[in-house]
Amino acid sequence: MEFQPSARSQEYAERLTRFMAEHVYPAEPVHAAQRAAAVAAGTPHAVPPVVEELKREARSQGLWNLFLPDCTDPAHGLSVLEYAPLAEITGRSAELAPEATNCAAPDTGNMEILHLFGSPGQKQRWLEPLLRGEIRSAFSMTEPEVASSDARNITASIVRDGDEYVINGHKWWSTGANDPRCQVLVVMGKTDPTADTYHQQSMVLVPVDAPGVEVVRSTQVFGYTDQHGHTEITYTDVRVPVTNLLGAEGSGFAIAQARLGPGRIHHCMRAIGMAERALDLLCDRALTRTAFGKELARQGVIQTWIAESRLAIDQARLLTLDAAWKIDTVGAKGARKEIAAVKVVAPRMALDVVDRAIQAYGAAGVSEDTPLAQMWAGLRSLRIADGPDEVHLRDVARLELRDRMARLAGADRA
Repeated sequence: MEFQPSARSQEYAERLTRFMAEHVYPAEPVHAAQRAAAVAAGTPHAVPPVVEELKREARSQGLWNLFLPDCTDPAHGLSVLEYAPLAEITGRSAELAPEATNCAAPDTGNMEILHLFGSPGQKQRWLEPLLRGEIRSAFSMTEPEVASSDARNITASIVRDGDEYVINGHKWWSTGANDPRCQVLVVMGKTDPTADTYHQQSMVLVPVDAPGVEVVRSTQVFGYTDQHGHTEITYTDVRVPVTNLLGAEGSGFAIAQARLGPGRIHHCMRAIGMAERALDLLCDRALTRTAFGKELARQGVIQTWIAESRLAIDQARLLTLDAAWKIDTVGAKGARKEIAAVKVVAPRMALDVVDRAIQAYGAAGVSEDTPLAQMWAGLRSLRIADGPDEVHLRDVARLELRDRMARLAGADRA
């Protein structure tokens, strides 16, 4: 087990850090102003021009598709462990850097499953423009009427009618579908309700402008309106060619698991970057703010906050690197326990660090004058996105007990 960054990963990290300092951080106030103007104009999902400027610059510097640099030959791409420190760096400016480098969810996960399960025609139509950053996509699985953390509950129907599939269902939290660049929806539904539990679901690719697709609204997160949208969508007798099936009929559950495993790790890596930036802000505040006759940095409680934050960040990073290493060595399925563990630990840790920083900033911490409030909102939602904490804790416990029972059974046979 070796967590030392490879020479290739280290070289990318140095270039990416320069890109952040020279382009991304200076663009943050520009992005905020452009977002505010769009919201005031009644177009909250319009793309801020600075985003496309950053994308062009990142691509010109070779900082593009870092999560999967060569989709035609993954052997030439970065491993999950090599990508980990890069995702952490982009997490320091989560609104801008992941998209600037074409490494933003949900597109990363959708590109991965198109690469793994897509037909040549699907790759040409959807994957290639996604890799070029020309379009965006959404993953449409969660439903308001059922507990979607258990994907077996999904009720949307996908019924074959000759050379077409007919889709009916009600989805929400299909992040990205409000973005004007979104052109394709990856929709999960049931093709055979009579099959065994894990082979009832399938995934189909649905153009966002297909007749019968209605984008109902974008839900806010703690009062924040996402530019890409957290979208509620209804599908009413939507017809797509059978060639839009992703993978095979009945493989939807397996594809979802293949997609969500590495994606959860990506979220955790970025969460660590957010925590690091929050700790930087906490330290800056402690060194420059005076209360009761001395700097905050000389107050014992603030020193404890700083120390606890450093310990927690480093612990979460090690757990994340361990999960990334295991994905590389045994695959996402073999790393299921480690992925579940870090999906609980990293967002919790980052929330704690951000909360301490907010407390140190006082009223400024809960306002738009620092990035902390929006960071808190995003991290708090991450404890629900891609499976709530409770589901992952259950998985860790079950896998731990399964391993224990296997060891006991082996001892009995000895």
